[in-house]
Amino acid sequence: MSNIIFSSKATAQNGRDGHVKSDDGIIDVNLVNPAGSKSGEKGSNPEQLFAAGYAACYDGALNLMASNKGKNITSETTAEVHFMKDPSDDGFKIGATLHIKIEGVSQEEAEDLAEAAHQFCPYSKATRGNIEVELKPTAV
Repeated sequence: MSNIIFSSKATAQNGRDGHVKSDDGIIDVNLVNPAGSKSGEKGSNPEQLFAAGYAACYDGALNLMASNKGKNITSETTAEVHFMKDPSDDGFKIGATLHIKIEGVSQEEAEDLAEAAHQFCPYSKATRGNIEVELKPTAV
């Protein structure tokens, strides 16, 4: 690995029905399997945590792309991460839909900025060719 800027660490115990905690304690949550959780259990899941990271990273990339193009925008990105059956091995896979609201540009500009952010975002780079990602930009 070259030129590491920073690293983050989190430790999970007992998989989808366990607990995850970051090394600094900021993330410290119980995990509950949404497909088979006991009634009333509260907790997060890996897809929700991934959605939070992807939304934040992508929205940052979007704002950088807008700034680089001289656009003054307000944005909101919601990452919807899907847990799906994988017919190729009868297992599971994930996919994502990015719902992107951009204020301050036309619909065409919103689509261009959304694609530019998708090319730049580290999460998009990490998932490219590995999972389906659908962009849904909307000028508001």
